[in-house]
Amino acid sequence: MRIGMISSYPPIECGIATYTQYLTEALRRLQNDVYIVSHVGGAGKQVFPSFDYDDGDLAHKAFSAMIRFTPDVVHIQHEFGLFGKYHGVAVVPLILQFRLSGTPVVTTLHTVYKNPDETHRLLLESILLHSNTIIVHEDYQKDTLLKLSPIEAGHKIHVIEHGAREVEPVARAREKLNLPRDKKIILMIGYFRPSKNFELIIDLFPQILAKYPEAVLVLAGKIRGNEHLEYRTQLFNRIEHSPVKDHIYLIRGQLKQDVFDTILSAADVVVLPYKINSQSGILAHSLAFGRPIVASDSGAMKRIMQRSGAGFVCENDDEFVANIVKVLSDSRLAQALSTNARKYVKEHIGWSGTAQKHLAIYRQLMDKPILESRTIWVE
Repeated sequence: MRIGMISSYPPIECGIATYTQYLTEALRRLQNDVYIVSHVGGAGKQVFPSFDYDDGDLAHKAFSAMIRFTPDVVHIQHEFGLFGKYHGVAVVPLILQFRLSGTPVVTTLHTVYKNPDETHRLLLESILLHSNTIIVHEDYQKDTLLKLSPIEAGHKIHVIEHGAREVEPVARAREKLNLPRDKKIILMIGYFRPSKNFELIIDLFPQILAKYPEAVLVLAGKIRGNEHLEYRTQLFNRIEHSPVKDHIYLIRGQLKQDVFDTILSAADVVVLPYKINSQSGILAHSLAFGRPIVASDSGAMKRIMQRSGAGFVCENDDEFVANIVKVLSDSRLAQALSTNARKYVKEHIGWSGTAQKHLAIYRQLMDKPILESRTIWVE
């Protein structure tokens, strides 16, 4: 099968880019031909950077580049802001051009808020209406879309959990990062934005340290472009004025994949205190490396913790403190959570199985015979 992906792509530092890379690699291992039309900055095998974030003719550029490869199906990886101004409105004419050319379109919506504002609602309705098929990562996202849809859309929305790699932790991770080897590391990692609620754990850290003095807090991340500069400044001020700032480490810079993996490997517990959880990229990576997790009590986090047994969800500040300390102080518990996480990845969300689920959806949209067992792909 020839699959066209339209997405950001590494070395662009973006969760959607990384997601697309791992999905593409898994699809190729299953003997599929995959072409990626990406934002300027993407690179790799059969990757064609053809448009930039603010191009006025973004839809035309992306369509013109992809249609030359005559894909059997086009898969758009959607995130608000990836496809031009007005939160990425160019994705709508892009979908329409493929539909008018007779090419089926699958769109993965990586972000679906439970209560979207008017702008997000208009975009989601249009994407849902014009795509052949929609993929989301959580059941609540499907439920939200069904409430928004002006048509009966249950048949076209599929839930596929965020995939995860089956990997081994990076050896000597703390040594490579110059982090103390005799302390327990609490990690928060990802883009700095208000919805991540990182300030909560910074403020609670003195209480955690009083109960477990051998802990350090590591905050690793950056902002995307110039967004949320004020929030980043507030975080840094909080750290600077913390009474335990000598126990807090900040990792900044380009968190390319090998660095990201090393940081995760160094952690004893990953904390996800998110106010809004609409996708689970960091969570999936944490599960892949077998890191125990302490998370907020959002619907998505709660369900994944229940399914995986990889950590705890917290309804209030006291539970965050208690559960973090519990993981740090009980090595047998931490090991059990780690084992559960890796088992869950292997049995439920590994990229190989995730790719198979995508292929099943693609095949439903094709009006041509599938001859993959007798096909020889050449490069």
